[in-house]
Amino acid sequence: MKKSLQANTSQCVAIVEKFEKKERSWFPTSQIPTDLIIHVQDINFYVHKLPLISKSECLSDLLKSRPSQSNSSCDIKLDNFPGGAETFELIIKFCYGFSVDLTASNVAPVRCAAEFLQMTEEYEEGNLISKTESFIAFIVLSSWRDSITVMKSCECLSTWAENLQILRKCTDAVALKIIRRTSMCNDTDYDGERWWFDDISILCIDHFVRIITAIRAKGSKPEIIGASIMHYAEKWLPGMEELQGQKGFGHRKNELHMTILSGKWEEGNVGQEKEQRRMIEVLVSILPPQREAVPCKFLLSMLKMALVYTATTALVSELEKRVGMVLGDATVYDLLIPIPSYNNGTEGKLGSPSEERRTMHDVDTIQRIVEYFLMHEQQLQQQQSNVGKLLDGYLTEIARDPNLSIAKFQALAEVLPQDARTCHDGLYRAIDTYLKTHPTLMEHDRRRLCKPMDCEKLSLDGCMHAAQNDRLPLRTVMQVLYSEQIKMRAAMNGKGPMQHDIMCEQDSTWSTKKEIKNIISELQKIRTSIEELQHDYSQLQQEFEKANKQKIVSGWSSGWKKFKTSTLFHGKMNAMDTENVQLGQTTVSSKNSRRRRKSIS
Repeated sequence: MKKSLQANTSQCVAIVEKFEKKERSWFPTSQIPTDLIIHVQDINFYVHKLPLISKSECLSDLLKSRPSQSNSSCDIKLDNFPGGAETFELIIKFCYGFSVDLTASNVAPVRCAAEFLQMTEEYEEGNLISKTESFIAFIVLSSWRDSITVMKSCECLSTWAENLQILRKCTDAVALKIIRRTSMCNDTDYDGERWWFDDISILCIDHFVRIITAIRAKGSKPEIIGASIMHYAEKWLPGMEELQGQKGFGHRKNELHMTILSGKWEEGNVGQEKEQRRMIEVLVSILPPQREAVPCKFLLSMLKMALVYTATTALVSELEKRVGMVLGDATVYDLLIPIPSYNNGTEGKLGSPSEERRTMHDVDTIQRIVEYFLMHEQQLQQQQSNVGKLLDGYLTEIARDPNLSIAKFQALAEVLPQDARTCHDGLYRAIDTYLKTHPTLMEHDRRRLCKPMDCEKLSLDGCMHAAQNDRLPLRTVMQVLYSEQIKMRAAMNGKGPMQHDIMCEQDSTWSTKKEIKNIISELQKIRTSIEELQHDYSQLQQEFEKANKQKIVSGWSSGWKKFKTSTLFHGKMNAMDTENVQLGQTTVSSKNSRRRRKSIS
């Protein structure tokens, strides 16, 4: 029976010279009419039964289960056929005995299709499963390029490629080649360690994760793994590269950030939101835990993307904690996280921001990041000082936002401990910027705004600038003047500045060279003015003392006049006159008696 089947199959194969395709029909050119129609996707394949059932146990079983139809063709529909109609063409050619060229691009779909059709070695010797397995083992796995190509072709095969171990074999082969080659590179050979980034970045996120997991298990360095994840994110997440390389002022950065991500809400792109969100979550989940694995700039860029694509709260919190661990490496512009404004019919897709969140930048997120930083860096004074300067710069940028409330500004300004800032010039600059942007603040609001600033930690030029700043509240100006006077008096007396003044002068960068020259000239004027003020103060004090004396004398004189005209005064005077007369008589008599005693003697 089997020999008869082989003979009939050979007869069908021998008279087929080629295959033709017209519109949605595919058929062999043969004098023998076809007796089987197989539907794969939207293509109808007109074929002969014998060549196919001689190779495929699956098709043989399907035809046996159907009633005999000698006078009409039999129809079979193959749903969810791996590789689709293009792969089925190769299967038919193989069944008809035509030469099939296996390549790295088609071997995985052909292997999965052969498994689907049960083209085993037990059913027919030299069948397609054994041929594809041999090709993968001896050709694909020995080649770096072919292994990557096969993994790429498996993206549409999902479960089939997984169950047949095609992905596992290729992943292990790729990971082994990465480890072997990078181990031969020096630590300073940056390009040598990253030669494989471009090749694996063409893979889908799931296959990329497989490779990263494999090389991590084999002991790859965290910095290399982190760099590969960064490379992949820049390739597949829109705007990532622009966010990391962007420089400039906060408002321009905000506009560019929103322009980059505006396509997210365009019609036809909404369906990509879930895919982008999942990619962000997966990439963050495979980041190495070491601090040196990825830079702070990349983590902040990922955080911005996670907020835009509304990632889970747990993921956002994880990114905030990781940024807090390396916050000292950030720049002011890295911290500017714009809040999307959903206009032009996009409101309701993610919800409109609340009243208190209608600011240009996400201040709450930065405050949480700083709090996470303090939890990890409580003992490192130098790190706190760097973050203090960073936070002051950030406050200066967000202070230009007219919708930023005093409460948020003050909360962020006070989030660091008192000793974290060695100099308060940066904080003063931020406060002054806020006052410029909000010129209608009441006096008590200005005092509240200036509360975090310690005037004693201002540099001398900072004190001079603040002393002439009419935007500051009067109480703050008086504190600044007192502090300035102490500093200038110490400078004029030749005393060395205090330690925090030295640090402040080293850290202070708020004045340009032109401003410094103007300040030096103003300093001389102010010194002269202070001397004049001290002289005027001395004169005023002398005049005040004279006025007090005159007031006392004048009061005594007026009282004396009143007493002099009174009856009591005249009575006293008469009594005094009588006493004086009696005293005079007594004196005269005493003198006469002494004279008499003298003459007698």
